[in-house]
Amino acid sequence: MREEKLINRGWQFALLPCTPIDAKTAKKKELQRKQSGEDVRTELENLQFAEVDLPHDWAVSRPFNKVMEDGMSQGFRDRWGIGWYKKTLNIEEKNKGKRYLLYFGGVYENAVLWVNGMKIGSHKYGYSSFKMDITEAVQSGDNELLMRVDNSVSPADRWYSGCGIYRDVTLRIVPENHLDLWNIQVHSKIEKIAETECAKDSKETESAAKFTAAIQVETGQSSAVQGILRLIQNKENESLENEVFIAEGANGMLTFYIKDAKLWSAENTNLYRLTVSTESDSVSLVIGLREVIFDAKKGMFVNGVPTKLKGVCLHQEAGCLGTAVTKEIWRERLTHLKKLGCNAIRAAHHTYSEEFLDLCDEMGFYVYEECFDKWKGGLYGRYFDKNWESDVEAMVKRDRNRACIVIWGVGNEVENQGQDSMLAILKQLSDKVRSLDSSRPITYAMNPHFKRESNVDLSKIKDIQQFVDEVSDTEIYDAKERVSRIAKIAEIVDIISCNYQEQWYELIHEQIPNKLILGTEVYEYFCGHYDQMQNFTEQIPSAIPFEYDYCIGSFIWTGYDYLGESMGYPAKGWSGAPIRTNNEYRPVAYMLKSIWSEEPVVHFSVMDYSLDDEGVKEHWDSPIYADHWHFPQFRKTLIPYMIASNCDEVHLFLNGKQFFIPRPSECKNGIITGFLPWQPGTVTVVGYQNGKEACRHEVVTPGMAVALAFDQECDHKECVSTVNLGIPEKKQHLLLTVRAVDENGNSCFRESGKVHFAVEGAAKIVGVDNGDICSNEPYQEDSVHLYHGCASVMLELYCKPGRVSVHAFGDGLRQAQTIIEVCEK
Repeated sequence: MREEKLINRGWQFALLPCTPIDAKTAKKKELQRKQSGEDVRTELENLQFAEVDLPHDWAVSRPFNKVMEDGMSQGFRDRWGIGWYKKTLNIEEKNKGKRYLLYFGGVYENAVLWVNGMKIGSHKYGYSSFKMDITEAVQSGDNELLMRVDNSVSPADRWYSGCGIYRDVTLRIVPENHLDLWNIQVHSKIEKIAETECAKDSKETESAAKFTAAIQVETGQSSAVQGILRLIQNKENESLENEVFIAEGANGMLTFYIKDAKLWSAENTNLYRLTVSTESDSVSLVIGLREVIFDAKKGMFVNGVPTKLKGVCLHQEAGCLGTAVTKEIWRERLTHLKKLGCNAIRAAHHTYSEEFLDLCDEMGFYVYEECFDKWKGGLYGRYFDKNWESDVEAMVKRDRNRACIVIWGVGNEVENQGQDSMLAILKQLSDKVRSLDSSRPITYAMNPHFKRESNVDLSKIKDIQQFVDEVSDTEIYDAKERVSRIAKIAEIVDIISCNYQEQWYELIHEQIPNKLILGTEVYEYFCGHYDQMQNFTEQIPSAIPFEYDYCIGSFIWTGYDYLGESMGYPAKGWSGAPIRTNNEYRPVAYMLKSIWSEEPVVHFSVMDYSLDDEGVKEHWDSPIYADHWHFPQFRKTLIPYMIASNCDEVHLFLNGKQFFIPRPSECKNGIITGFLPWQPGTVTVVGYQNGKEACRHEVVTPGMAVALAFDQECDHKECVSTVNLGIPEKKQHLLLTVRAVDENGNSCFRESGKVHFAVEGAAKIVGVDNGDICSNEPYQEDSVHLYHGCASVMLELYCKPGRVSVHAFGDGLRQAQTIIEVCEK
């Protein structure tokens, strides 16, 4: 049988900084090295190695350089260089009947591996997973793993890409004739049991109905196989497995029939563990049984229930961690999105980590996964011709058995859009994906620009590739002519995916009624105009899918602020998202919740143009609303406000006095706006459903800041929160937030003093973050200024139980303390 173990701990790393070169120069240098027989390992001379654990992103800890090449896209982190990683891997006794495989979740980028001096292979693309067979090189005892990671070529990517071995590395010791998870494919057919057999006393919903499931498993083997299928029930962090089903097959095929199948959806995350075994090997994978139907007229149905994708686009970094994001941090981020009513993620614009997708399966998110961004016109252009097929296979084969994946994407805003050369590549990619998985729709995310062939000079990258925010005199402006180009793309893909084109949905559907429409990128607050792509029409795009059956949803750009794609120094990234890098909500988050969530919502915020410019790109921004009621600069003035609510009616009070306002249903976009006279005190908004109070929100003018307080603190003397230890080979992170408060515990939004953090016990500080994308205070410190009254610290837990005490200090403020009890499961 096989052995598997993570090997994330105990690596060493050294960086050889360099001046960036372009792709042509890099290719020429590589050819010269091959011809001369030069060994790049001479770079190791005089390098000083330091111990690191994986995942590791060397760029996030590099100094800011506001004049660096490609600085806006890479967060002004001076990333350029060649990283060397090495590790001693002990094999107690080499088994001659086994294969030794190393599996890399992701390495950015241009990775080359040696084992005991033998060159094993290389991998170019920084986002796809890959494996290398090291059998011939390993020996009993200690083995040296050596990896070169080349980030010397500019440009890197349009967003912050990170650098290094930033995902897990796993050693797999398998039999010669072994099962390959990427060759296993699960097919399921779901049928609803007749109504007479369903619960009569319940409304016919997914949870009340009963389903049968016929499951066929292709194992990639030609010999006898056995399969065991168990339902997983997650209760209080314990995984209980019951309802066992067994199947056997003589030709590598397995068939299960489940009479009362527990189906998966974003609301009911039922999962099964499938174990497949042969005489010599055994593997397991987690699957979800669900039926997703896409009907061109009626929309998307999950297990018979009409479903809209209430989604956000994400990039894969997380503030002070860069791209070395651990499962706990992803869980926390996804939890915040779930609280807002979000049920879908567009994994922009590349293959994501398996841990991220595990959480989407477990927590209930529909995922649009795409293999790359541009084709030949962007970063991936230097790899496209040689590697597109293997990188597409790596994504689809790895993830096609997941419940959460509902749509495959094969590109985003690519070059030469709608013209013959582009359509040929689109068909090539789509056919490849269909050959690997015919159960999911395939799409391509179109930008809103099309050019006539007569206006295109294929020798100029600017002609063949146009970004969303660029408007050209040579593009097609007539909406009907534009839709005729969309129709050509629609002939190849299964869903028409539009970036920033809500204003043309009706026309597109009128001309192409046999295809569904999906908003693959939308602004969070504004829409374009029918006669002009870029406009500040106050129509919230996320609400539009609910108006049309043929529109199955949308993805806001983006759910979180992210590093890179800056509008210029000092901004180190993209701002304006519903959630900041340290999990702080902007008011627009509650606006989205009022659209997406069935939970009663009411939220009050004020428009405050005294706040600093955060460098947001105009159309992706929303009006500057803030969560406070504190204007010390004014004596008497009128303050504009916004109330987001999904309730029948809302009552507004200032210091107990009621101000009469319209119902949300009477307001544009369901958002109540108006003015209140500034006076210190308390603003209260109360939401009513069916005549009864359903929710309320209060905003209080704070007094002078006198103390710091952790969000985790309680009213009693000592607050202890509990965290369970994870797998020893994995890093485990925890983000804690502290706020400046007055004597009554009210948050002091305008406090901006510096906060210092200290930790005692089984943890260390690995970063700080205040959510200010324009702050260039280093992440890898133990202090940072408060921003909007708060700041956060990132801890890494040691692999042992114990008590962790975290302290926060600020000049003139009482210190805060919170205690984390780290326990073994």
